[in-house]
Formats: sequence, C-alpha cells, structure tokens
Amino acid sequence: MAKPRSPAEDCHCRNTDCVERPLRRLFEGLGSGVAACPWPFALVPLLLSGGLGAGFLFLPQRQANDIEAQFTPTWGPAKAERDFVRRHFPINDSERFSAPRLPTEGAYAALIAVAAEGYSVLAPAARRDVLRLDKAVRARGYRSLCARSGSDCASPNPLLPLLSGAAAALEKLTFPVNDGIFLGAALGGVQTGAGGRVLSAQALKLVYYLREDGPTAAESRRWLESFQQDIPVELAALNSTSIKVTYFTSLSRQQEFEGNTKSVIPLFSITYFLTITFSVVSCLRLSCIRNNVWLACCGVISAGLAVLSSFGLMLFCGVPFVVTVANAPFLILGVGVDDMFIMIASWEQSSRKKEKSDVKSRLAETYAEAALSVTITTLTDVLAFFIGTWTAFPSVRSFCLYTGTAFVFCYLYTITFFGAIIVLNHKNEQENRHWLTCLPVGVDEDQAEKSCLYNACCIGSCSRQSSQPEGEHPMSIFFKKYYGPFFTNKWIKLLVVLLYGAYLGGSIYGCTQMKEGINLRNLASDDSYVIPYYDDDDKYFSAYGPRVMVVITESVDYWNETVNLGIENCTQNLEGISYIDKNLSESWLRVYTKLAQYGLINISNKTLFINNLPTLLKIVPSFEWDIDKTQDEIEASRFFIQTVNVTSAVDEKNLLNQLRETAKQCSVPLMVYHPAFIYYDQYLVIVQNTIQNVVIAAGAMLVVSLLLIPNPLCCLWVTFAIASVIVGVAGFMTFWYVNLDSISMINLVICIGFSVDFSAHVSYAFVTSGESSANKRAIEALSLLGYPVLQGAVSTILGIVVLAAAKAYIFRTFFKIMFLVILFGALHGLVFIPVFLTFFGNFGRSPRNTKPKKPEFRFRNDKDCP
Repeated sequence: MAKPRSPAEDCHCRNTDCVERPLRRLFEGLGSGVAACPWPFALVPLLLSGGLGAGFLFLPQRQANDIEAQFTPTWGPAKAERDFVRRHFPINDSERFSAPRLPTEGAYAALIAVAAEGYSVLAPAARRDVLRLDKAVRARGYRSLCARSGSDCASPNPLLPLLSGAAAALEKLTFPVNDGIFLGAALGGVQTGAGGRVLSAQALKLVYYLREDGPTAAESRRWLESFQQDIPVELAALNSTSIKVTYFTSLSRQQEFEGNTKSVIPLFSITYFLTITFSVVSCLRLSCIRNNVWLACCGVISAGLAVLSSFGLMLFCGVPFVVTVANAPFLILGVGVDDMFIMIASWEQSSRKKEKSDVKSRLAETYAEAALSVTITTLTDVLAFFIGTWTAFPSVRSFCLYTGTAFVFCYLYTITFFGAIIVLNHKNEQENRHWLTCLPVGVDEDQAEKSCLYNACCIGSCSRQSSQPEGEHPMSIFFKKYYGPFFTNKWIKLLVVLLYGAYLGGSIYGCTQMKEGINLRNLASDDSYVIPYYDDDDKYFSAYGPRVMVVITESVDYWNETVNLGIENCTQNLEGISYIDKNLSESWLRVYTKLAQYGLINISNKTLFINNLPTLLKIVPSFEWDIDKTQDEIEASRFFIQTVNVTSAVDEKNLLNQLRETAKQCSVPLMVYHPAFIYYDQYLVIVQNTIQNVVIAAGAMLVVSLLLIPNPLCCLWVTFAIASVIVGVAGFMTFWYVNLDSISMINLVICIGFSVDFSAHVSYAFVTSGESSANKRAIEALSLLGYPVLQGAVSTILGIVVLAAAKAYIFRTFFKIMFLVILFGALHGLVFIPVFLTFFGNFGRSPRNTKPKKPEFRFRNDKDCP
C-alpha cells in the first residue's frame, strides 16, 4: 500500500506541483528505459531523419516567395478592390493602354536618368544622352512587345518628343502639368519660375510598358529578363558623362528577394563551426576519456537532425517554404545546444550523488531534472510559435509552423537520441577508453612521472584518475563569491533600480516612435542594382505619390441632380485630404456635367444621359475606359485623384486610412484603389496581429508556468519578465531602425518563449532557497544559475551572430531583434530579477523550505558543464 502523502506534497496555493510530480516519475521511467537499451533510441532518430529528409525533394515545388502573397495580409481589402477593378474595367494592352488605369503594377522596364551635379537633365548634352538611351532600349525589339495606345507604343515619357525638338519648346514647359499632361511622374527635382515654368530638372524617368495579355505575356517576361542581363553592358557602352542611369523592372523586386536565400547558405557552415567549437570548449575537460567532445558534437548533430526532420515533414505536408524560414536553423541550433547543456549538466551532477551509482539510476535522475525543464521551456516556445500561426501574414505562418515543428523534434531527439549517446559515452568511460581511438587507456609506473599535458592526452587526466567527478565550476564560484555579493549591496541595488527605470522609460519612448510596415526596398540585398534606383526614385520623384482610382461600385442615378451633387461632395471631401492635390483630379462626370451646363448636351434624364455619352467620349476618348456601361445601365465608373508628399510609412498609413474613412462616409457606394494599397494594407493589421499574438502567447505562458512550475510567486515573476522584455525589445528595435513588420513580428512572438527561459531559473531558485535572508537567497540563486544563464545566452547568440553579416534586411533584422531578446532576457535574469526579489523578503516562500536545500528543478539554461 502506498504511503500517504505529507501535507507539504499536496497541491495548495504555494505548492502547485500536481503536474510536475507525475511528469517527473514519467521521465524517470524513460531515463531507465534509455539506459537499459540505448541503441534503438540512438538509431531510430537517425532513420526517421533520413526518411523525413526525403521531403527536401519537394523543396523546389514548395518554395513560395511571392512578395505580395507572403508579406501582405491574406484578406487585405485592396485585394478585393483589385478584383472589382479587373471585373469592371478590363485592360487592353494592345490597343488602349493607360498606365494610371492599370489594376496592377504592369510589366515594365524603368530607367531614371539623373543629370551630372550642377546641370539640368533638360540641357542639350543630357537630352542627347537620354535620346541615345531611349534608342538603345527600342533597338532591343521593344516595338513588337510594347503596350499600345492606338497604333503607337505607349510613350516611355511624354517629354521625349520635346527632347528631340527645338529648345524653344522646352523653354515654355510648365510643371506639374504641361498642355493638359501630368508630368509629376516623368520629371523630378524640378525648379520652377513664374507660372510654373520649368527652369531646370535633375532627373527624368523612362518607363517602357510591355503587353501582358494573351500569348505575349511570356515573351514580355523573356524580354525583361534579357533587359536585366544586358542593360549594365549597354549603359557602359553609352559612356555618358552628362547623366547617370539607374534601372529597374517589374521582375526585379521578386528576383532580388528570391536571391536572398542563396546569400545566407554559406553562413550555415560558419554557424555550425562556431556552435560546435563553443560546445566543445564549454564542456571540455583535461581528460582523454571524459572530455565530452563526442557529447558536444552529438548535441549539435541532434539539433541538425531536428531541422532535417521538421523541414522534411513540413515539405511532405505541403507547407510553403518562404525565405523567412531560412532563419529557423540558426535559432534551432542555439536552442538545441541549450538542451544539450542541460542534459550534460544534470548527468554530471548525478555522478556526485553516492546513492546514484549505476547508469540506470543516474539517467533516471538526469531525466527527472533535465528532461522536465526541457519540457517546460520547449512547451512555452512551441506554444509561442503555434500561436504565431494565427496571423494574416502567410510568411509569418510558414515560419512559425516550420520552427515550432523543429522545436518539437529538437525536444524529442534530445530525450531519445542524445540520452542514448550519454549512455554509450558513459560505457566508453567506464571501460577507460580513449575518446578518439576508443582503445583502453591504462596507468603504469613508467607513466607516473610524465607531464600533466601528457597525462591528460594519453592517460586520462592530470592526476591519472580518469573517472573521478570534478568539483564546482570556477564560474559558479565567481557568481557566488563576487557577482552575487556585489549586486546585493544596497547602493548597487539602488543603482539597478535607477537603471531599470531608465530602461523602462527608454523602452516606452521607443514604442511611441515605432514605425510600421515593411519597406519594399528592404526585400533586396544591400548590393543589389535596385537600391540605387529606389534611392533616385525617393529623392527625385517622391513629391507626387500614387494616382488613386475612386470607384463608384454600384449603379446609381447619375442624372439625378441630388445624386450628382452627392458625388461632387464626396469628390471634394476626398480632395480636402491633406495628401491630395485637388488641381490634378480627373473626373469624367465633372466634364460631362460642364458640357450640360454649357448647353451642349442634355442629361436631365436616364435616356438622355446614356444616349449622349458618345459625345463625351469623342471629346475625351480615354473616359471610355472609366465607365462600365451595359445597354442601358452604368454598372460602375471611376475617376482619379492625385496624391502628394507621401514620403514615409506614416504618410502611407495615414493616406490609406483617411481615403477609406472619407469614402465610407460618402452618400454613394465608393471605393478607393491603387496597386500600392495591396502593400499599404499591412498597416491595418500589423499592430493588431502583433498585440493579439503577444497577449495570447503571454497568457498561455502563464497557464503553462502555473501548471508546471510549482510556485505561484515564481509564475508572477515570469509574467513580469515577459512583459518587461517585450516592451524593451519593441522599444529598442526602433532605435536600431527596425520597423514593426511581418518579419519583426515573428521575433516578438519568439521573445515570449525566451523570456520564460531566462526568468524562470533565478526566480524559482530564489523562492525555493532555504537561506535565512533575501540577499543570501539571491546569492545562492545566482551561484547556481548565473553561469548557466550566461552560457545559454552566449550559445544562442553564437547561433545567430553570423546573420549580422548578411546582406539582406530580413536576416539582419532577425539577428537584431534576437540579439535584443537574448540581451534583455539575460539582463533580467542576471540583474533586474535577482535585485527585485531581494525587496520581497520572505514573501511567497515555499512552506517546504524548513532547512537549507539547493533547488533541483532545472530549466533550459541550467547547463553549466562541471
């Protein structure tokens, strides 16, 4: 009959270990099983990884790096608006092309010619070079594929005819409108005089649109690919001294983005080298038998197997492989090494207990402590990732699925494969075999007087006693004798409180300055040819933004004076927005109404309104493309407004919100659209998605902590650390020029899991300590867990540090935020929380602590290799 449990073992408000106890017994049984029969546990993960790794055969089919599909909200309003425009206003690239009326960006090659410093692009020498440039592009067979308006190719720039004509025509040139033609997107860096007359201009843009309809779409793509390949040589051949040319195509952004993955592949080998080296050095001992080299290497291999298995499984299941997923192996490697350190530390600690002499009892003890802590931290991390899949951004969803699954495999392989390696390595040690040659190592009289180095390499250790456990780690002594007492000094504690106040104040200020949204230029690598083009475009052509379609989405009584007045009021309200230039609007209905006011036509009823439309279309033929008319009904129509001074992400967000809010308040059903709004939609959901995921994940972490960490006060400190670290990371990433976008949102979700890892160790060690004073309990907690927390931080940073050298924004951003997560997490675990805990004295201490007792519960970073 089982013994009745003591009151201290029951679940109550200060002892919530009802879940911990059965899990501990479960892991003890698993540890005994692995120790009894290690080979199946070592071989099955290898075979499973090999089988799942075959999923990489599907990698070419699963790659999904379409920028729009992956980095914009799945159900963004602009996508539905684009579908509406396509249905009601179909394009015809072969006969009636109009760039502002395109529902997409179109297929095009663009060049920006910038005049030499101090000169104008309209000067004779620059004009000649621009015309030579235009001739070189047309010589590539452009005419056979060009988008046409009537029988001619759509002009790359409305000023081209004037450039080849007499200089007198340019002297009369006005800006931004010349003879009814808008020049804001054609001429940049313009200085004007009286009446808007152009005095000089620094840049001129040429945009060569190609047909996308029918069978010519594939030919147009090939032309653009050939253009990208040959244009650098052709620009060099022009040898222009009066202009500098940058170029871009509609394929450039996507192709440069897809190339980012290839650029990071060489960094994998550097990461694995750094991690293996750190692992070996951290666990290295001056012994040719128990130096733990193979344990360290197999720990890294275990993390690699987890990546192979998880990625293979996801590829088998058809989960899209996005470029952001390439960040995952660096993170998984650091976490896998952390888990390895826990197992080794617990294994070494079990060797010091005299009652744990045989391998079964030692591994059972190791699993009871280490595997339980790995379970807690893995569960919190996996929860954070799978909660991260509840997002509107497919790129975030794919990253979280791949990485969360990899964490599961990393956990499974740690408690199976790596546990088996520990047992096999132990057998090697018991038989006194050399770590490299596996030959027996002995000691004889002739070897007794050899040097320490010789003894360590060829005998066993300096003292020639190969299997003796070693004492306390020097770093643990440092934390106990020097670090802990230093931070428990009352003046130092006051300084820490002030430091935390500065940290919190800076973080909150940074949060208020946070910028939202991903800049499309950041999707290319730093040395890409598109970066100079983006720079020139921002510098010279940012004064005039998107030309926005305003669409009346339903059939309305245009001939009704009240309805007509309502439409005009809506138009004026839109033009009243600060980002709109009311002088540059274009409305077929305004022109039609003025014709009626002049008495040229009668539009007083439906029949007359419909029948007189051909008169309007003879005057302005392009208006035909803005009216979706059936036999006797106007299903939909559109007009255009011109935006100005949209120069930042804040402007883009404000513009979109104001346009949609104004359109919503209109008396007629109105919709605003531009192809750029597909990307602007991220501003509507990015903050909401981030807060949603962070709050849900933090709540889940708290529940897990309450269930698996047997002390509620510790759980409160874990919650405090989560909130504090998230605020810190979100605030300081602003100072590091990182926007809140779908990429940084991934990292903020990761932040929650790692906050638990760092904070739980020290706070639990403090509340379970049996020391008499709060200062002594803080010192004991730091002596036990200070070095493991530091070691865990270093190992994780080593896993990602090479990403700092990446040329792509995506990978550098991942490094920046993960660095902040680890830095602030370690800062809380090693500085803030130990000091704050000393202010609470005996509050929240476990009633079981009637005598001094070192806590045995271990977490992810409790991994000093003694």
